[in-house]
Amino acid sequence: MSLIHRPIAEKDIQIICGFPQSEDELFFLFPKAAFPLEQSQLQDAIAQRSDSTVVELDGEVVAFANFYRWAVGGICSIGNVIVSPTARRHGVGSYLIERMIDLAFSKYQAAEITVSCFNQNLAGLLLYPKLGFQPYAVEERKDRKGNRVALIHMRLARSIANG
Repeated sequence: MSLIHRPIAEKDIQIICGFPQSEDELFFLFPKAAFPLEQSQLQDAIAQRSDSTVVELDGEVVAFANFYRWAVGGICSIGNVIVSPTARRHGVGSYLIERMIDLAFSKYQAAEITVSCFNQNLAGLLLYPKLGFQPYAVEERKDRKGNRVALIHMRLARSIANG
């Protein structure tokens, strides 16, 4: 299994739009988007964000993430995280988040990295703490059907990551 990461290319957008398999999965990735994910919705998000990154597994795009907040010496926030259904539970998510952590610390000298995860996203809730993220706040939100959900905010301080 050969994993590499690189900046997103135009040809990747249609592939990534096929990753969310349900309205719920799309909500985890991109709460404001309508299912199914349209290329224009993803392009708009990418245009407003920084460092959109894909992971390739044996030459095939299998994961995507970016920063929705980035500040030199400040906080970088990872968002739009998704792994292809065919590549889940194979370490691709860990690889992607580790690369985003590396990027935040090397390019932005971030003091802290944050990520937020909805309470129904079990894969994310189990992944982020394994990579050193600790919950620090819970925010009430509404899902697309108007139901109450919890958005769990987690952070990784540079001092902890390097410690």
